[in-house]
Amino acid sequence: MELAGVETPVGVVDLGRARENVERAVAYCRSHGIAWRPHVKTHKSLEMARLQLELGAAGLTVATAHEAEVMSTVTGDLLLAHPPASAAKVDRLCALPPSVDLKVGLDSIEVLRPLAHAAASTGRTFGILVEFDAGLGRTGVVDPGEAVRVAEEAASLPGVRFDGLMFYPGHIRIPRSRQAGRLARLSERIAAFAAELRQAGLPPRVISGGSTPTMWDSHLLDGVTEVRAGTCIYNDRDIVGMGAAAPEQLAYTVLATVISVAVPDAAVVDAGSKALSKETLGSGAPGYGVLFDRPEVTVKAINEEHGILDLGGTDWRPSVGEQLRLVPNHVCVSVNLHDHLWGIEGADSAARPIWLEGRGRLRVPPCAATRSAS
Repeated sequence: MELAGVETPVGVVDLGRARENVERAVAYCRSHGIAWRPHVKTHKSLEMARLQLELGAAGLTVATAHEAEVMSTVTGDLLLAHPPASAAKVDRLCALPPSVDLKVGLDSIEVLRPLAHAAASTGRTFGILVEFDAGLGRTGVVDPGEAVRVAEEAASLPGVRFDGLMFYPGHIRIPRSRQAGRLARLSERIAAFAAELRQAGLPPRVISGGSTPTMWDSHLLDGVTEVRAGTCIYNDRDIVGMGAAAPEQLAYTVLATVISVAVPDAAVVDAGSKALSKETLGSGAPGYGVLFDRPEVTVKAINEEHGILDLGGTDWRPSVGEQLRLVPNHVCVSVNLHDHLWGIEGADSAARPIWLEGRGRLRVPPCAATRSAS
């Protein structure tokens, strides 16, 4: 159908741009001998996962048991980058198709042992990546000696095998032009953990890291074998602001309709926090998004169903009923707020649905996970 005829607010994917973004990521990784294992949390879509795999992604990264179940229908090479600390999650992982080679990132023996026991009892073997804290202070062991302790346990238990290390450089969310010092320190930290493991007789076969803000300098990180950057398929305001993508590489917007122009120097659209999300930028830049074709116009305030545009710095004035495309600060959260997206091949093309099979937490029948995206 024509995009002008869809009900707003809804996410829109420029499929041509998304394809080019995938090609760019694959080409970069291949040129540096690094595997690309994109995180599906950005797109939640089997169609987009197939695109990534067909163009050269080595496998996929997931964050939930549901994502693992859905994405196991398109690849047998998955990494769960989130410690499964409950029996219910472990049971779901053990029920994945036998052909799936699942790696699990974790940072404690408390998660490792029940996982190993359940895997062994069902005849499975899960690969283990010991996560270390790269600087974000979220998850991951802090001391190399602790990484060795978890790795030794993984190497000794039936049902699991020690594969290597995992980290997430989420603390490096500054302009790319200012990342060099932090990347150098991170590289030294990676080398220290890898050296400690080698000394213990446990050389890491895999060192998995990466993020979209640091994607294009991943080759500067010592020993990294794969990167999990996911946002780079669509990009967003934050990524463009950090210089990790150009404006013409924005592949995701939220289509919204102007519902009021009653207040001077403002316009209200029907895309609020339930369509854009309410995330602010770490840089302190104002607003919750910008207009796609007028980035000087920000979404200055937001409620659940209302987004308020700041028109104080422009002579442009929209009309009630006019459709606008907004660039959210953070694409991953915005995508997850929609039941489905609309895909277009350029501004004037017809739109078709893009299903978000990976969205949610509930088990779904295989037929639902593998339904056609046409």
